[in-house]
Amino acid sequence: MVLKGYRKPLEMEDLWDLKENMRTQQILSRFDRNMRAEVRKARRELERRRCKRSLCEAAPDHRNGLGKAQSQDILVLVTPSLSPHAWLVSLAALTIRLLISFVADPTAYAWQGYLYALLLFVTALVQSLCLQQYFQLCFVLGMSLRTALMAAVYKKVSVGTPVSSARTYTQGETVNLMSADTQRFMDLATFIHQLWSAPLQIALSIIFLWWELGPSVLAGIGVMVLLIPINAVLATKARRIQMKNMKNKDQRMKIMNEILSGIKILKLFAWEPSFERQVGEIRVRELKGLLHFTNLQAFSIFIFSCAPFLVSVASFAVYVMVDEKNVLDAQKAFTSISLFNILRFPMATLPLVISSLVQVSSRGRAERRRVESWALLLTPKSSFAWEQDLSRPSRVTLDIKPGHLVAVVGAVGSGKSSLVSAVLGEMENLKGHINIQGSVAYVPQQAWIQNATLKDNILFGSDLDEARYQQVVEACALLPDLKLLPGGDLTEIGEKGINLSGGQKQRVSLARAVYSDADIYLLDDPLSAVDAHVGKHLFDQVLGPDGLLQGKTRILVTHSVSFLPRTDEIVVLVAGAVSEQGSYSTLLANGGAFAQLLNSPVEAAFQPHLSLFHHNALGRIAQLSSFPSSMMLLCGEGRGVACRRSCVRGACGGWTPWDAATECAALQVKFSLYLRYLHAVGWGFSAWVFITYVAQYAAFMGSNLWLSDWTDDSLRYWNQTYPTSQRDMRIGVFGALGTVQAAFLLAGALLATRGAIRASRVLHQQLLSNILRVPMSFFDTTPTGRIVNRFAKDIFTVDETIPMSFRSWLTCFLGIISTLLMICLATPYFALIIIPLSILYFFLLRYYVSTSRQLRRLDSVTRSPIYSHFGETVSGLSVIRAYGHQERFLQHNDRIVDMNQKSVYSWIVSNRWLAVRLEFVGNLVVFSAALLAVITRDNLGSGIVGLSISSALNITQTLNWLVRMTSELETNIVAVERVREYTEVENEAQWVTAQRPPPGWPSKGEIQITDYQVRYRPGLELVLHGLTCDIGSTEKVGVVGRTGAGKSSLTNCLFRILEAAGGKIVIDGVDISTIGLHDLRQSLTIIPQDPVLFSGTLRMNLDPFDQHSDEEIWKALELAHLKTYVLDLPERLSHQVSEAGENLSVGQRQLLCLARALLRKSKILILDEATAAVDLETDHLIQTTIRSEFANCTVLTIAHRLHTIMDSNRVMVLQAGRIVEYDSPERLLQQQGLFSTMAKDAGIVSAQATVL
Repeated sequence: MVLKGYRKPLEMEDLWDLKENMRTQQILSRFDRNMRAEVRKARRELERRRCKRSLCEAAPDHRNGLGKAQSQDILVLVTPSLSPHAWLVSLAALTIRLLISFVADPTAYAWQGYLYALLLFVTALVQSLCLQQYFQLCFVLGMSLRTALMAAVYKKVSVGTPVSSARTYTQGETVNLMSADTQRFMDLATFIHQLWSAPLQIALSIIFLWWELGPSVLAGIGVMVLLIPINAVLATKARRIQMKNMKNKDQRMKIMNEILSGIKILKLFAWEPSFERQVGEIRVRELKGLLHFTNLQAFSIFIFSCAPFLVSVASFAVYVMVDEKNVLDAQKAFTSISLFNILRFPMATLPLVISSLVQVSSRGRAERRRVESWALLLTPKSSFAWEQDLSRPSRVTLDIKPGHLVAVVGAVGSGKSSLVSAVLGEMENLKGHINIQGSVAYVPQQAWIQNATLKDNILFGSDLDEARYQQVVEACALLPDLKLLPGGDLTEIGEKGINLSGGQKQRVSLARAVYSDADIYLLDDPLSAVDAHVGKHLFDQVLGPDGLLQGKTRILVTHSVSFLPRTDEIVVLVAGAVSEQGSYSTLLANGGAFAQLLNSPVEAAFQPHLSLFHHNALGRIAQLSSFPSSMMLLCGEGRGVACRRSCVRGACGGWTPWDAATECAALQVKFSLYLRYLHAVGWGFSAWVFITYVAQYAAFMGSNLWLSDWTDDSLRYWNQTYPTSQRDMRIGVFGALGTVQAAFLLAGALLATRGAIRASRVLHQQLLSNILRVPMSFFDTTPTGRIVNRFAKDIFTVDETIPMSFRSWLTCFLGIISTLLMICLATPYFALIIIPLSILYFFLLRYYVSTSRQLRRLDSVTRSPIYSHFGETVSGLSVIRAYGHQERFLQHNDRIVDMNQKSVYSWIVSNRWLAVRLEFVGNLVVFSAALLAVITRDNLGSGIVGLSISSALNITQTLNWLVRMTSELETNIVAVERVREYTEVENEAQWVTAQRPPPGWPSKGEIQITDYQVRYRPGLELVLHGLTCDIGSTEKVGVVGRTGAGKSSLTNCLFRILEAAGGKIVIDGVDISTIGLHDLRQSLTIIPQDPVLFSGTLRMNLDPFDQHSDEEIWKALELAHLKTYVLDLPERLSHQVSEAGENLSVGQRQLLCLARALLRKSKILILDEATAAVDLETDHLIQTTIRSEFANCTVLTIAHRLHTIMDSNRVMVLQAGRIVEYDSPERLLQQQGLFSTMAKDAGIVSAQATVL
């Protein structure tokens, strides 16, 4: 496989299949089995403790199942691999002693030398094989551990968690749990056995050192013991900083997620600087924490690099000082140094393992609480409603007869959606019971669309029945859409249905329910997102008495009053209780809440229109079918759908966020990337870091050569008293060189951390600044996940991984160079051997690095679908459960995790392939050094031989690490390229230009549009074809047209979200293309289609720049009919709005958007279908406020509910991007054109009847 990877880019088909016992299903079943046993045990323990103390002190321990499932059998396998390794390492050091004594003794036979050299080689070889076997077993254990945790979390979320509980945590947090935290467990598994093997190696080394140096070794051990508490203090401090920084990271990612979700609002309101400042402030705190953390890390590295040296200085100094007869000879010195070097590895890894354990436990504790909270919510006695207990249905008694169409109506927040959730079992049943007979299909209020083809979304796991499928597609009005989509029903739908409009998404969601052929249909306001005429079609063809679902039991939550006469029964909800129930005519006759709802002032205006549906109705109402939400991408944008996604169909069949530019081909990592990173670090920093590291290794070589010369004193002063002055000079210089080495090391590490933080700051700032300035089309065509990935994974790599890799690489590289130089000084012939070994090494490196890089890329490519699928499952949980498809989703998750496992396993095996071969090269270096020492022993001093071979023994691990670090650096440096790619995306026009509009502009609010043309992106067809019209000051203009006529495009043009392809728009004498975007956007106001809120206070959502006083804000809230609501909140204006405003109802969110508009007080207001998903009362409140407060403003209203624009001065009718009619509503109704046809469809007969 390594050869294949070198010759051509690897694909998933080239990798080995997983063994049966490594598949997700097998691992999860083992995990579940052990988990259940442990939970039972924990419960028994809990019961036992309950007798002794209160419950709160004894929470069940859910941790042990996994350890049991994996660790015991692995422990049995690992122990035989690791124990011999510990013994063999010490044996190699003793062989050096024999070799040195051989060189020092001219009378020894030559064969003894060759035997010792061979023994050294064999020892090293067996040691390598044991170590690699150990690593193989540990990595596989880690991989299984990660798989078990990922699968268990997914299973818990999809099968076991109530929806309300799953929503307690943001999607980002749960994805984090599956990605970063499971990875930490995997990393820990690799080194967990060091907890017992490191102390064993330390003990063996100390025993052998005692043989060499006697009690003097206690001085060295004393130094080590002193270092342990220092390390403990550093680790605790680091943990505190890390915990704090994780909060900053989570907070930054939460805001970034919100910025990217609500980017259009940010642009329309020109709020980017405020959010850029917020993210910037968090980032400053994060980098400050990171600097503290990396400084502590630098001190930790400094202490552990000094440890072997301090230990040897202390031991040698005490050894020569306690007794004059003690002379340091080469055997003692270099055997001891080899043993001290052996101590270096366990002493360095032990604190790393401990800090890794600390990280896992600190993150794990929070995550365990998270998973346990899910687990505990499932116990029989638990009782919950939604997080906010305000709107749960109470005292509901309903008996719905089979085959009936039952409408559920009520004001916003009366508990309609909660009733549906209760029927689905997504809310806790506090009292009473629900009895459902038959299968269920569910259409949620906000359509949930899978990242799959349109056809797969409708079939939703059912078998294809072509005739039925065509019938469903036609009934759900999807045929015209299929003609517009590039691939028909095989068009791939992006994540969250990004390339469908709101109405299309809702119709696909409805088609899925209809095709499932269930017995009971729960329809949560499915008509809210579609045009009036489409709503009528859907009711006639699907939902109504003559539709496809006739004879099925249907519960329809709706705000569309016009369909109520044709339902069998109506249920009216008020404050979570059923206030009345019965047929349409009965409820009207009763004169209760329902009759009041219909006869409210907003309804009285529409009385003449109901004859279209129900001639004898007692109270007459208008057709009020709600209208589309979300992006209108048909016609104009529909043609560009094919270009919308630059994703590649990946290994798992889903979209893979795989940037063709950086990841598709197995690109050679360009040298310019390293230069770009070093440039971000700063050339001065980079140069000084390199100089300090070189100086450190020069001092290292100096101290070793000095020691070699020192040991030759034993021969010079043979049978003589060793002079005290000579002894003190030797110890003094040896100590001084060590101190210089330590000082340079610390300086280098501190400089490197400063430089790395600078690079992190520069790259993140460039990325953030550019992303906020790119045009809207970029966000339409790029999956949010991919952009989030840049801010999460890639910035994490730049922050923490690359600096570590760079430092390790430099250390390994200089370590190898210094070792080879020392061997060459001892045996110059070794230079000849270096050449073939270097060639062999180079080829191994070339082969491995290209394969490894591709395997890492395959890993990241196959990992993305896991997170996408997980995110999709969380957002569509209620739908998946309603249809009973949990098992299918679990199986799909198993498949995609297995796919990722394949690449991870291949990567692990390729690492072992390389390590065995590299260590063989290292062992050849040791063998060559030993052999040359034996051959040229007559010309060599024992000191230099000791130095040469003990240095060579060190090189094996260093060679291995150099390749590992080179490969890791190549893999990680790609993050710099990925960040750079998004810093170079072309920006929209400048926010502020030299030409500013006059103060107080626009003062009149006159708009002239002249021959205006626009297209979504260069190369696509025009969406608006030469619009020309004048809108006078304070004029009220309604804009109407079928789906895709270009209504939303027109608003986008006014705000320059879309730039002109020809023509111009002039507002109060200023051509809008000549001024900065922020000058333009801050002067206009829009109440958008989707009410987007951000997490933070209510005040921040209304006034992010703090430009208004509290009085102004309260005034705006009063006009928006929210003042009483906000006054009742405990924190009032400081009330925390949750992610996407989920703790407010849709109606309240819409009213907050109205309050925003009232605060801005601009002369031009655009209403982009601003009353979607609100009931008649809220709609009436919004319309009344707009009429009174914006009387002196120019108002453009884009509408699908025609009654909202019937009192406009003029109506603009768009069709296929052209103005086909533009006049007063009265004249247009008389003209019998497109507008009068639409009015008839909507049940509006004459303009006089619609006085609002």
